[in-house]
Amino acid sequence: MSRSGSPITIALIDDHALFREGLREILEAQEDFEVVGEAGDSGGAVALVERERPDVVLLDVEIPGDDATRTVARMRAISPESQIIILSMYDGPQLLSRLLAAGVRGYLLKSVHRQELISAVKSVRNDPDRLVLAVSRDAFAQLQGDGIQGGGSRVVLTGREREILELAAQALSNQQIATRLTLTEATVKRHLHNVFTKLGAVSRIDAVNKALGASLISPHRDRPTPRLRPGPGLRGRHSSP
Repeated sequence: MSRSGSPITIALIDDHALFREGLREILEAQEDFEVVGEAGDSGGAVALVERERPDVVLLDVEIPGDDATRTVARMRAISPESQIIILSMYDGPQLLSRLLAAGVRGYLLKSVHRQELISAVKSVRNDPDRLVLAVSRDAFAQLQGDGIQGGGSRVVLTGREREILELAAQALSNQQIATRLTLTEATVKRHLHNVFTKLGAVSRIDAVNKALGASLISPHRDRPTPRLRPGPGLRGRHSSP
């Protein structure tokens, strides 16, 4: 039970129904947990939190709609007592830093064991000073010492990530990039996902713009690469690599 003796109420936010179903089964197996609602996008998430005021929100970082940082800000404004734990497949230090600054109380990779999840929910609900992180060692090291704090950031792309992003900047499709580099299309998508996370980007265009602005990639040598501007339909939405 929580410190008040009542069950810990939890909201589940993820756009994959099967994942939510599995998560609900894990949580409801605990007699001191109560799942009070589910949502699959940012708008539904905010409405759910406003309606239920849950003790803990488990929020997938890549739900459709507003980006995770804005969704966190909206939920905290509506229900400041709700403690938010991010669930993600990725743990890029820039994204992690932004979300911690926005006020999340935890960041867990989806590969965590069920007991780690249960412990995290109890910790953030019962200890107001507790921050729970289950991320890669590399992300944690960069969060601590690579200039992420204090408003400055230094993003590092691998050679392969730069290579793929430069080809994406030339408007090549994932399949064309894979053929050019003798990779599988799935590998190209995985590298682009990593780039999105590191740059805090929400689309290919956004990633290219941010990388060009930070001099992480070079414009196409054969012709100048224009500065791409996302249209209204891309802003605030996650786009598949």
